[in-house]
Amino acid sequence: MDFQVIKVKENILEENSKRADSLRKLLKEKGIYFINVMASPGSGKTTLLTNLINRLKGKYNIGVMEADIDGDVDAERISKNTGVRAIQIHTSGACHLTAQMVHDAIGQFDIEGLNLLFLENVGNLVCPAEFDTGSNINMMLLSVPEGDDKPLKYPLMFEVSNIAVITKIDTAEIFDFDFARCEENIHRRNRNAKIFKVSALQDQGVEELSEYIDQLVEAR
Repeated sequence: MDFQVIKVKENILEENSKRADSLRKLLKEKGIYFINVMASPGSGKTTLLTNLINRLKGKYNIGVMEADIDGDVDAERISKNTGVRAIQIHTSGACHLTAQMVHDAIGQFDIEGLNLLFLENVGNLVCPAEFDTGSNINMMLLSVPEGDDKPLKYPLMFEVSNIAVITKIDTAEIFDFDFARCEENIHRRNRNAKIFKVSALQDQGVEELSEYIDQLVEAR
């Protein structure tokens, strides 16, 4: 009996990649630089984005898309504390965003006049790394309380991220976290990853990250 094996996941990822490339082309035509931010829940994504946006909004017109399974807390926080345009994307149970979901969200979001767009992806170190969102770069956050071994446990997240930000460095004395070992583990997964160490609440290291993002946007 003849039968055919269908590799569903490969087909899904292939279609997603095509949609992501199309989205990148669209945003490039509009002069928008798109950064996808990924991390675990509670790693400090929204707090760091708020700090970064307030540093960059004087130079760039910024938009933010916040993705969560439910709730609109993060979009409200961003809008209230930065004054920039922000929308909430509800994934209806999905643990990640696809390029199609981002495309649909952008269709409901007035991006005209923007030149910098942030996406705060669903809090998760696994699923979001598998799907290209159409971004120019991926920035992932790893908080000190999570531990320095996470690059070994969640390799794909670090492999696909251009920027790795170690957050909550002000808590290092409380947790058994080895910065040198963490950086070594990150570079084992991605030798080209740019690493920053920050505390958004204490305003440590954020200026350097902001300047680097500024350079990326300028060089687009």
